Amino acid sequence: MQADQQAALGALDTEQVNPATVDIDCMSPLEIAEVMNAEDAKVTKAVRRELPQIARAMEEITTRLRCGGRLVYMGAGSSGRLGVLDASECPPTFNTDPGMVVGWIAGGSQALTSSVEEAEDSAEAAREDIERLRVSAADVLVGIAASGRTPYVLSAVAHARQKGAFTVGLACNEASPLSELVDVMIAPVVGPEVINGSTRLKAGTAQKMVLNMLSTGAMIRLGKTFRNLMVDMRATNTKLRARTIRIVAAATGLSEAEATERVELVGGDAKTAIVSVLAGVEPQEAAQRLASEAGSVRRALGGEYRCEE
Repeated sequence: MQADQQAALGALDTEQVNPATVDIDCMSPLEIAEVMNAEDAKVTKAVRRELPQIARAMEEITTRLRCGGRLVYMGAGSSGRLGVLDASECPPTFNTDPGMVVGWIAGGSQALTSSVEEAEDSAEAAREDIERLRVSAADVLVGIAASGRTPYVLSAVAHARQKGAFTVGLACNEASPLSELVDVMIAPVVGPEVINGSTRLKAGTAQKMVLNMLSTGAMIRLGKTFRNLMVDMRATNTKLRARTIRIVAAATGLSEAEATERVELVGGDAKTAIVSVLAGVEPQEAAQRLASEAGSVRRALGGEYRCEE
């Protein structure tokens, strides 16, 4: 059995020896940088081939979040850390509740900074974590595994699907066991790594790109932006308060001094400031419009600001 598993792993694209880097240990620093850059250039193309699947997953995530569900990332090792990272960036960027986008890594918080490699082999731990997270039919579960065959991730996805959750797989190998378990499979095939089997490199970059698209795309669809402005971020420090003022100025055409006054008037809420200025209404009415339109600035403004159907 172990021999079969080793043979299967050895056949993966991500486990092959990269002919472009077989002598990388003899290269100069510049040559190392050049060959890594050349290999990284392949990642964007690999992700582009998966755009239809990414879009489908994005739409399902948006629908579930809009109805009160969650986006849950689960993975092991580097893949798990990337999921936790993406989830952790949603509250400050989009002012989401910390429970809306959840990142979970095999082995728990200890695995974020220390290697807990055996955790990826535990199917039982995955089932326990699904129960701990209370994954339900309202949620989307994204299983992240560069190989597409990590036991922890396979078990998590299978158990989540039993609960009725919509499941998405993210791997960097084609026709993986993960693809047979999920509703949508995203598989950017990036080829052999610069360092044999080190999937924190190209595979990790591809996974980060896809996770960025899934969460950011869903937040855009939920009205967390106006145009390409982060109007729903939390102004929790000096830098972000200054950014809020610049955002209001960019959205409304006000000077920074005028935008500062507006932002202070509405207690730092960029959306309310923008709607108040562009619609020519008092802050209270602007807030009411936003509340009735699920926080969407465009829908609160209506008229010429609505997106074309």
